[in-house]
Amino acid sequence: MQAPDLERLVTLAMPFGKYKGRLIADLPGHYLNWFAREGFPPGEIGRLLALMQEMDHNGLRDLLAPLRKRG
Repeated sequence: MQAPDLERLVTLAMPFGKYKGRLIADLPGHYLNWFAREGFPPGEIGRLLALMQEMDHNGLRDLLAPLRKRG
């Protein structure tokens, strides 16, 4: 995990699926857990979804609050 990855979580919208258009940081935990079970997509989006799932699972969503305020 690197700082630019955290910034991407609060600026990049989900490009497909049920939650298309919603920020990665705002995706619900059950959706992120589904990806964890079924497999994350390849590339940057999969890497960011995996990071967000890990943050959600460990109760670290609040770490993104300062980044939201900067944007």
